[in-house]
Amino acid sequence: MKVSDILRVKGNTLYTATPDEPLATAVNLMAEKDIGSLVVMAHGDLVGMLTFREVILAIVKNGGAIGNTLVRTAMDDHPLTCSSETDLDEVRRMMLDRHARYMPVMNQKMLMGVISLYDVAKAVVDSQNFENKMLKAYIRDWPAEDESPT
Repeated sequence: MKVSDILRVKGNTLYTATPDEPLATAVNLMAEKDIGSLVVMAHGDLVGMLTFREVILAIVKNGGAIGNTLVRTAMDDHPLTCSSETDLDEVRRMMLDRHARYMPVMNQKMLMGVISLYDVAKAVVDSQNFENKMLKAYIRDWPAEDESPT
């Protein structure tokens, strides 16, 4: 299974922020849309990733307030990325190794979407459920052996 399979099911709605917008604006968008991450774009290029983890770290660093913090100050400016052709097993390994919950999907310099650890786990579970159903159907339809004496 590839990342493109997840994106096909998930759809292509993307929420972005710019590095120079107030962090408060980005957090409001995350809350309004009930999402855990924003892709940070500047001049059509991916420049960072803002997740609830970076938001919490910025608030703690600022004494419990967002204040006038900009997205640029809080974002991860070296986010982990993959392509739509990356194998799901590789994505799982990458996300676990870096403790990444969200990963932008890039084909060359084109942002294709964002996948989450939840999306990856759901795809794996759905795939295993499908395999289990197929195996059970195969076992149920197992041909009876000829029991006549030879």
